[in-house]
Amino acid sequence: MADRHLNLLKGNKIWALSSLQDDPLYFQKNQDSQNPEYLWIGCSDSRVPANTVTTTSAGDIFVHRNIANLVVPNDLNLLSVVAYAVQYLKVKHIIVCGHYGCGGVKAAMDTNSYGFVDQWLKHIKDVYAKYATELNAIEDMNKRTDRLVDLNVIEQVANLSQTEIVKKALQEGELKVHGWVYGLMDGIITDLKVS
Repeated sequence: MADRHLNLLKGNKIWALSSLQDDPLYFQKNQDSQNPEYLWIGCSDSRVPANTVTTTSAGDIFVHRNIANLVVPNDLNLLSVVAYAVQYLKVKHIIVCGHYGCGGVKAAMDTNSYGFVDQWLKHIKDVYAKYATELNAIEDMNKRTDRLVDLNVIEQVANLSQTEIVKKALQEGELKVHGWVYGLMDGIITDLKVS
Protein backbone atom coordinates (compact mmCIF):
# COMPACT_ATOMS: atom_id res chain seq x y z
CA MET A 1 0.00 0.00 0.00
CA ALA A 2 2.84 2.39 0.79
CA ASP A 3 4.21 2.06 -2.76
CA ARG A 4 0.99 3.08 -4.58
CA HIS A 5 2.63 6.36 -5.51
CA LEU A 6 5.08 4.33 -7.61
CA ASN A 7 2.14 3.49 -9.89
CA LEU A 8 1.93 7.20 -10.68
CA LEU A 9 5.58 7.24 -11.71
CA LYS A 10 5.14 4.07 -13.75
CA GLY A 11 2.07 5.56 -15.40
CA ASN A 12 4.04 8.68 -16.23
CA LYS A 13 6.71 6.66 -18.03
CA ILE A 14 4.06 4.78 -20.02
CA TRP A 15 2.40 8.07 -20.98
CA ALA A 16 5.72 9.68 -21.98
CA LEU A 17 6.68 6.72 -24.19
CA SER A 18 3.21 6.58 -25.73
CA SER A 19 3.32 10.33 -26.45
CA LEU A 20 6.66 9.93 -28.22
CA GLN A 21 5.35 6.99 -30.26
CA ASP A 22 2.38 9.07 -31.39
CA ASP A 23 4.55 12.12 -32.13
CA PRO A 24 8.36 11.93 -31.87
CA LEU A 25 8.49 15.75 -31.50
CA TYR A 26 5.76 15.95 -28.84
CA PHE A 27 7.94 17.15 -25.98
CA GLN A 28 10.19 19.24 -28.17
CA LYS A 29 7.16 21.20 -29.43
CA ASN A 30 5.87 21.83 -25.91
CA GLN A 31 9.09 22.65 -24.08
CA ASP A 32 9.86 26.09 -25.46
CA SER A 33 6.56 27.93 -25.09
CA GLN A 34 2.85 27.67 -24.61
CA ASN A 35 0.18 29.44 -26.60
CA PRO A 36 -3.18 28.48 -25.08
CA GLU A 37 -6.34 30.12 -26.34
CA TYR A 38 -8.22 29.34 -23.12
CA LEU A 39 -7.94 29.90 -19.39
CA TRP A 40 -9.98 27.36 -17.42
CA ILE A 41 -11.02 28.26 -13.89
CA GLY A 42 -12.40 25.04 -12.52
CA CYS A 43 -12.99 23.08 -9.36
CA SER A 44 -10.17 21.12 -7.75
CA ASP A 45 -12.32 17.99 -7.96
CA SER A 46 -10.18 15.19 -9.39
CA ARG A 47 -13.06 13.99 -11.57
CA VAL A 48 -13.06 17.13 -13.72
CA PRO A 49 -9.70 17.45 -15.51
CA ALA A 50 -9.95 20.24 -18.10
CA ASN A 51 -7.94 18.59 -20.88
CA THR A 52 -9.72 15.27 -20.54
CA VAL A 53 -13.30 16.57 -20.57
CA THR A 54 -12.59 18.87 -23.53
CA THR A 55 -10.33 16.43 -25.46
CA THR A 56 -7.59 19.03 -25.72
CA SER A 57 -3.85 18.52 -25.67
CA ALA A 58 -1.15 19.77 -23.36
CA GLY A 59 -0.61 23.47 -24.05
CA ASP A 60 -4.18 24.13 -25.23
CA ILE A 61 -5.65 25.25 -21.90
CA PHE A 62 -4.06 27.26 -19.09
CA VAL A 63 -5.65 25.96 -15.88
CA HIS A 64 -6.44 27.32 -12.43
CA ARG A 65 -8.37 25.14 -9.99
CA ASN A 66 -9.73 25.70 -6.50
CA ILE A 67 -12.57 24.38 -4.37
CA ALA A 68 -15.88 25.18 -6.13
CA ASN A 69 -14.24 27.25 -8.92
CA LEU A 70 -14.43 30.50 -6.98
CA VAL A 71 -13.29 33.90 -8.20
CA VAL A 72 -12.54 35.73 -4.96
CA PRO A 73 -11.53 39.38 -5.46
CA ASN A 74 -8.58 39.20 -3.03
CA ASP A 75 -7.25 35.78 -4.13
CA LEU A 76 -3.74 36.71 -5.29
CA ASN A 77 -3.14 33.25 -6.73
CA LEU A 78 -6.18 33.45 -9.00
CA LEU A 79 -5.55 37.10 -9.93
CA SER A 80 -1.94 36.30 -10.82
CA VAL A 81 -3.08 33.44 -13.05
CA VAL A 82 -5.67 35.66 -14.75
CA ALA A 83 -3.16 38.49 -15.24
CA TYR A 84 -0.56 36.16 -16.73
CA ALA A 85 -3.11 34.45 -18.98
CA VAL A 86 -4.63 37.68 -20.28
CA GLN A 87 -1.60 39.97 -20.46
CA TYR A 88 1.18 37.59 -21.45
CA LEU A 89 -0.38 34.47 -22.92
CA LYS A 90 -3.09 36.54 -24.64
CA VAL A 91 -5.85 33.98 -24.07
CA LYS A 92 -9.02 34.73 -26.00
CA HIS A 93 -11.46 32.95 -23.68
CA ILE A 94 -11.80 32.43 -19.95
CA ILE A 95 -14.07 29.59 -18.90
CA VAL A 96 -15.40 29.35 -15.36
CA CYS A 97 -16.48 25.71 -15.11
CA GLY A 98 -18.35 24.26 -12.17
CA HIS A 99 -19.71 20.75 -11.92
CA TYR A 100 -22.83 19.09 -10.61
CA GLY A 101 -22.27 17.12 -7.44
CA CYS A 102 -19.65 19.63 -6.23
CA GLY A 103 -18.56 18.78 -2.69
CA GLY A 104 -17.69 22.39 -1.93
CA VAL A 105 -21.17 23.55 -2.89
CA LYS A 106 -22.77 20.73 -0.88
CA ALA A 107 -20.62 21.58 2.15
CA ALA A 108 -21.60 25.25 1.93
CA MET A 109 -25.26 24.24 2.07
CA ASP A 110 -25.03 22.43 5.40
CA THR A 111 -24.34 23.65 8.91
CA ASN A 112 -21.33 21.44 9.65
CA SER A 113 -17.97 22.97 10.45
CA TYR A 114 -15.09 22.16 8.09
CA GLY A 115 -12.44 24.10 10.00
CA PHE A 116 -10.15 26.18 7.85
CA VAL A 117 -12.21 25.42 4.71
CA ASP A 118 -15.17 27.30 6.22
CA GLN A 119 -13.44 30.57 5.32
CA TRP A 120 -13.47 29.54 1.65
CA LEU A 121 -17.00 28.11 1.76
CA LYS A 122 -18.29 31.46 3.05
CA HIS A 123 -18.14 32.76 -0.53
CA ILE A 124 -20.57 30.06 -1.66
CA LYS A 125 -22.78 30.69 1.38
CA ASP A 126 -22.97 34.32 0.21
CA VAL A 127 -24.22 33.14 -3.19
CA TYR A 128 -26.82 30.98 -1.42
CA ALA A 129 -27.96 33.94 0.68
CA LYS A 130 -28.34 36.10 -2.43
CA TYR A 131 -30.63 33.51 -4.08
CA ALA A 132 -32.16 32.02 -0.90
CA THR A 133 -35.78 32.58 -1.95
CA GLU A 134 -35.30 30.72 -5.23
CA LEU A 135 -33.17 27.97 -3.72
CA ASN A 136 -35.36 27.34 -0.69
CA ALA A 137 -38.35 26.86 -3.00
CA ILE A 138 -36.63 23.79 -4.51
CA GLU A 139 -37.58 20.85 -2.29
CA ASP A 140 -35.37 18.19 -3.87
CA MET A 141 -31.91 18.67 -2.32
CA ASN A 142 -30.05 17.35 -5.37
CA LYS A 143 -31.88 19.78 -7.64
CA ARG A 144 -31.28 22.59 -5.15
CA THR A 145 -27.58 21.76 -5.08
CA ASP A 146 -27.43 21.66 -8.88
CA ARG A 147 -29.13 25.04 -9.05
CA LEU A 148 -26.64 26.49 -6.56
CA VAL A 149 -23.84 25.10 -8.75
CA ASP A 150 -25.32 27.04 -11.70
CA LEU A 151 -25.79 30.21 -9.66
CA ASN A 152 -22.29 29.93 -8.25
CA VAL A 153 -20.80 29.78 -11.76
CA ILE A 154 -22.90 32.79 -12.82
CA GLU A 155 -21.69 34.76 -9.79
CA GLN A 156 -18.06 33.79 -10.39
CA VAL A 157 -18.31 34.95 -14.03
CA ALA A 158 -19.65 38.27 -12.71
CA ASN A 159 -16.82 38.49 -10.16
CA LEU A 160 -14.24 37.75 -12.83
CA SER A 161 -15.71 40.33 -15.19
CA GLN A 162 -15.28 42.99 -12.49
CA THR A 163 -11.53 42.48 -12.08
CA GLU A 164 -9.55 45.30 -13.67
CA ILE A 165 -7.55 42.95 -15.89
CA VAL A 166 -10.60 41.24 -17.35
CA LYS A 167 -12.72 44.40 -17.50
CA LYS A 168 -10.05 46.11 -19.63
CA ALA A 169 -9.65 43.11 -21.97
CA LEU A 170 -13.44 42.84 -22.37
CA GLN A 171 -13.72 46.54 -23.21
CA GLU A 172 -10.97 46.17 -25.82
CA GLY A 173 -12.80 43.21 -27.36
CA GLU A 174 -9.83 40.89 -26.83
CA LEU A 175 -11.53 38.45 -24.48
CA LYS A 176 -14.72 36.50 -23.89
CA VAL A 177 -15.78 35.01 -20.56
CA HIS A 178 -17.95 31.90 -20.36
CA GLY A 179 -19.81 30.07 -17.58
CA TRP A 180 -20.04 26.30 -17.96
CA VAL A 181 -21.11 23.35 -15.81
CA TYR A 182 -19.82 19.80 -16.24
CA GLY A 183 -22.15 16.87 -15.51
CA LEU A 184 -20.51 14.08 -13.54
CA MET A 185 -23.41 11.76 -14.42
CA ASP A 186 -23.11 12.08 -18.21
CA GLY A 187 -19.83 13.88 -18.94
CA ILE A 188 -21.61 16.66 -20.81
CA ILE A 189 -20.70 20.33 -20.38
CA THR A 190 -23.59 22.81 -20.33
CA ASP A 191 -22.99 26.39 -21.48
CA LEU A 192 -24.96 28.62 -19.09
CA LYS A 193 -24.84 31.39 -21.71
CA VAL A 194 -23.55 34.00 -19.29
CA SER A 195 -20.69 35.09 -21.52
